[in-house]
Amino acid sequence: MAAVLDSVRAFFAPSIFTIDAENPSDVVARENLLDRVMGTDRRKKSSEKIRRNRIPAEGLALVARDRAGHLIGTVRLWNVEAGVNAEGTPINALLLGPLAVDCRHGGKGVGSALMRAAILEAKNRGHGAVLLVGDAAYYERFGLFAEKARHLVMPGPFERSRFLALELTEGWLDGAAGMIVPSGRMLTSAPVRRAA
Repeated sequence: MAAVLDSVRAFFAPSIFTIDAENPSDVVARENLLDRVMGTDRRKKSSEKIRRNRIPAEGLALVARDRAGHLIGTVRLWNVEAGVNAEGTPINALLLGPLAVDCRHGGKGVGSALMRAAILEAKNRGHGAVLLVGDAAYYERFGLFAEKARHLVMPGPFERSRFLALELTEGWLDGAAGMIVPSGRMLTSAPVRRAA
């Protein structure tokens, strides 16, 4: 029912934001937004250990912009190996996060639009599964559930009930077990620091 209401609201709401590919000029605004929404302790999370010094998956760093072009939301997906299958072959997947929306734009469908765009783009690019650590009550509407991630673990502490997965290709995570490890491209230069 929530998905239906979201769709109806989106249909009748005036276009107050657009979804766009992230570009290099968004870095400072994105980092400032993440610090405001998630706090600076966000860098200590297990998911951040996987993302550290990596580049998001090709074409899978998205932002939401208001009518004036200001960044009001962000989502990025990262290449990972989601353990191995029964034959011991690593399973390629994506780790989603962080998803953040400026508090002044909460409740306007920005986060939902970013999630839907990210999932659709990942599927269109041929990826098989998306994983994330987050609030199950929010992410289940997008098809992410703990069941498919039950035999996978994050590096460092994480809450099992918040570790969720979505198969973009049916059966992609069948038999998947083990540690989530980064597999994406490394940064070629020092990471950009937040403006003071």
